[in-house]
Amino acid sequence: MNYENPVIPGFYPDPSVCRVGEDYYLVTSTFAYFPGVPIFYSKDLIHWRQIGHCLTTDRQLPLHNSPISGGIYAPTLRYHNNRFYMTTTNVDHGGHFYVWTEDPAGPWSDPIYVDQAGIDPSLYFDDDGKVYFTSTGALQSNGIYQCEIDIDTGKKLTESKLIWMGTGGKFPEAPHLYRIKDTYYLLCAEGGTEYGHMVTISRSDNPYGPFESCPHNPILSHRSLNHPVHATGHADLIEAHDGSWWAVFLGIRPVDYPYQHHLGRETYLAPVQWTDDGWPIIGDSGVVDLQIETDTLPLCPWEVPPERDDFDLPLLGMPWNFIRNIRPEQWSLSERPGWLVLHGEAASMNDVSSPTFVGRRQDKFNCSASACLDFEPLADGEEAGLTVFMDELHHYEIGVTLKAGDKTGDKAVFLRKRVGSLIVVDAEVRCGEGQLVLTIEAAPKQYSFYCTFPDGNKVLLGTGESRYLSTEVAGGFTGVYIGMYATGNGARSLAAAAFDWFEYK
Repeated sequence: MNYENPVIPGFYPDPSVCRVGEDYYLVTSTFAYFPGVPIFYSKDLIHWRQIGHCLTTDRQLPLHNSPISGGIYAPTLRYHNNRFYMTTTNVDHGGHFYVWTEDPAGPWSDPIYVDQAGIDPSLYFDDDGKVYFTSTGALQSNGIYQCEIDIDTGKKLTESKLIWMGTGGKFPEAPHLYRIKDTYYLLCAEGGTEYGHMVTISRSDNPYGPFESCPHNPILSHRSLNHPVHATGHADLIEAHDGSWWAVFLGIRPVDYPYQHHLGRETYLAPVQWTDDGWPIIGDSGVVDLQIETDTLPLCPWEVPPERDDFDLPLLGMPWNFIRNIRPEQWSLSERPGWLVLHGEAASMNDVSSPTFVGRRQDKFNCSASACLDFEPLADGEEAGLTVFMDELHHYEIGVTLKAGDKTGDKAVFLRKRVGSLIVVDAEVRCGEGQLVLTIEAAPKQYSFYCTFPDGNKVLLGTGESRYLSTEVAGGFTGVYIGMYATGNGARSLAAAAFDWFEYK
């Protein structure tokens, strides 16, 4: 059969997977977006449906003043004794912790912290009852550190020990320990989550080593290849219920040359074969294509989600996120039934704060996002609209505000672009009272911004290059979001912004 990669497109990096019988569950990183760590469900490892988030409260996920690429790094998901465990690192607030639940859709427990330095934690439950906590660190040297913990309290039962330093690539990270046929395998990533990313593996008769490096390392890498997928790494292995082996991992799809990618690091799937001497190889000798032809589990696709959200439900749908810990008074689905109402705060999209923002990942190169906005600004600086957001220094807005310098108080629709310290307003058109439909059309290299006025006239306000919202320009570890926002630009808005619907095609 054939399937297509990425199996979860858009900003869903650092995948970790576990199996319960014939059911599969997967989590990814979320950095400074809230709620945190989406959890997906599948029957075939190819088609995934989000069923919840692991971190849904401020107590579980404090993100105050975290940079966009701070917050939550690299979760690992495991199942033991009828419980799911998700361990991760909040790099700005508390370090390593884990949460647990018996229902992966949630709710999950309060965080239990583990006092070990570094990032990228993982859990392994051994047959003798010992629980190993493994992570990246630099206590003595850069490498993989491990200790044993009490799973009920998170207390360390042994000191942290350096167990492997990798094969020589920079930043040995993303460790996962497995026991397969009485041999301990340690899977890692090296090379940094960049174009030199790779997956390596070692093995030992003891969970603390010494570990023997695989002679075929790296077992996954697209370094220096002429290939549509790059930066492959940060993998997790899974044995399917039919005995086949698979790997989930992250990769990027650059656009244009010199390379740039703006959708973020995405989740990929590849078959795993074992050599006669007991080493795993991912894909075709470490290379994985966008189209894979291989034997798969029986396919179990999900219904395609609706393109339009009419905001008729009491809760926001799974795709929606906030930036950091938003306050309840900043948004409402009940204040005006059938509408999403946003109350602009002093914080704007330029601030490392909690702006009034509700957004979703852009997960296709070619797509469009539209929203119907009812907003009558009452004071200078009040604005609301749609944003294409990478971080506080790299974002584009099509919004509504009071027309600059207009004593009549008429509102205007505008297009503004920010790239680093450069901010430019490309267009500003008086629009009068009434509802507007704002639209962002995305192509691989460009965004186009439209406004449909009350008389039905659709006007192009301008364009913006995707390159300037890419990781190669902006830096960081995230991907582009498209969302609705409101701000008072220094003061709380007197006027509320109401969105009747949002459509993503």
